[in-house]
Amino acid sequence: MSQPRLSPILTRSSSGLPGGEKAHPLPDAIPEESTTKDSQDVVVETKPGRFAWLKLDMTKSEWDILIASTCLKLLLFPAYRSTDFEVHRNWLAITHSLPLSKWYYDTTSEWTLDYPPFFAYFEKLLSIPAYFVDSKIVDLNNLNYGAWSVVAYQRTTVILTELVLGAAVLKYIRGAENPAMQRIISASLFLHPGFLIVDHIHFQYNGFMFGILLWSLLMARNDRKLLSGFLFAVLLNFKHIYLYLAPAYFVWLLRSYCLSPTGALLPSRFLSLANAVILVFLVSLGPFLLMGQLPQLLSRLFPFTRGLNHAYWAPNVWALVTALDRVLLKVVSRGQFSGLDVNTSGVASTSRGLVGDTIFAVIPAVKPMHTFAITVAFQTIYMGKLWTNTSYKSFVTALTLCGFTSYMFGWHVHEKAILLVLVPLSLLAAEDNAHFRTFMIASVAGIYSLFPLLFTPAETLVKIIYSVLWTIFVLKPIHRQVYQFPRGIFTVIVDVLERLYLAGFPLLQLFVTLFPLLTQRRASAQASSEDGSTVSAMEFLPLMLTSVYCAVGLVWAFIRLSFVYLIRKD
Repeated sequence: MSQPRLSPILTRSSSGLPGGEKAHPLPDAIPEESTTKDSQDVVVETKPGRFAWLKLDMTKSEWDILIASTCLKLLLFPAYRSTDFEVHRNWLAITHSLPLSKWYYDTTSEWTLDYPPFFAYFEKLLSIPAYFVDSKIVDLNNLNYGAWSVVAYQRTTVILTELVLGAAVLKYIRGAENPAMQRIISASLFLHPGFLIVDHIHFQYNGFMFGILLWSLLMARNDRKLLSGFLFAVLLNFKHIYLYLAPAYFVWLLRSYCLSPTGALLPSRFLSLANAVILVFLVSLGPFLLMGQLPQLLSRLFPFTRGLNHAYWAPNVWALVTALDRVLLKVVSRGQFSGLDVNTSGVASTSRGLVGDTIFAVIPAVKPMHTFAITVAFQTIYMGKLWTNTSYKSFVTALTLCGFTSYMFGWHVHEKAILLVLVPLSLLAAEDNAHFRTFMIASVAGIYSLFPLLFTPAETLVKIIYSVLWTIFVLKPIHRQVYQFPRGIFTVIVDVLERLYLAGFPLLQLFVTLFPLLTQRRASAQASSEDGSTVSAMEFLPLMLTSVYCAVGLVWAFIRLSFVYLIRKD
């Protein structure tokens, strides 16, 4: 029997839902500041002063999390780093060594600058201390520089800039109705395995940019909509992948900020928002517009020469379609379904997930226009619901579904883009059992889908142990808070199937670990034989199974969240 409870961000009302789950509307605004006490942590209320915004106002447990996580990140300095590390080092060199007019033209390295101008300005800022740390870091011709100085410097910048995320999640606690539960959610975001894997080992700056997104969502929660829109415009000019979330911002700001409840345009608000957004884009793109370089800049930001799938199939709908094409090819090659035509150029196209055009052997080809049309069609459905309900909870859910739709059906989706789903979905995790189950399945499948990014043995235990600990300390307390026993035979079956699916991940990891060892032994045995093609063909089976298995869970989470959002009336 579930007990009455407070959501960290929501207030409650009920509506019918399968499985006895209840819907709970969210107020449009929540006071930004609140003072809480418990037996362990005390936040002392002080009078606001001129420099009150500088006050850290952190509890002992929050300091402990910050210090412990920082120590772990420092220990990961020598860990594996991907080519993204050299990408960002090269961008430091480009922005430091060349004038602005040559930033988006330089081809000294294959890793050309292909992020929006604000990120280029950000790299320019980071290049200044980099020069004093080691001038070779910003030498444009010093390609693949891997000295300890550049490793320590670049990894340190990730840790420091991620404090933008840390400050945002702290603010979420201060304004929550249930600070204890919000503290768990905030800690889960700051300590998210996705950020550890992608930023602190693989190497990127996602924590910093998602910090800006969370600040924007925090302003939305606090009913500061103009500032929320301004921050999102800033974020778009740091990384254009956040365009996937733009439809939700556009509809929400237009309906809730620029229009009155009766639908009348509010000119002053519309002009304020338009001026704020235009100002951001003028600061970002203005210099390149004046130099006549906007077409060149856009060609760097939006290359369309890549294939449907990334090198490792991102676990989305197209991963399942690609796997189905492989199965159909096997069936046809054995003489079954002889009426099906086989595209010979597609026989080897998707077998190894190589970057480039993905050509199916049996299934009709998928083109960029197809993926765009499907994405827009799904997002239009969600935007219709958002137009009729602009509450904060509705906005965050619609935003999550915008990112989810783009991940599910987008063209050449990177596996790292799953963070566009997992981060905003975390804000809804403790709302009720329906949202928690969706969050749990998406998080387990999404985090595991990032494991192939770290393929070296030294990091295997780190990613597994850290992710398991995160799962235990985050999912268990939220589950205890929101769990409701399923009612009805259908929801019982769904509950059992979801549990079985989650139980399959340890088995998948066991297979992924042991299969390469078995194939290596078999390859050695066949070394003197005339044909080792069977082993070669099976080389990518662990990656394919990982992608397909994670895709099953993420597609189900997408369907689940869509159903909850569209059926409920809150």
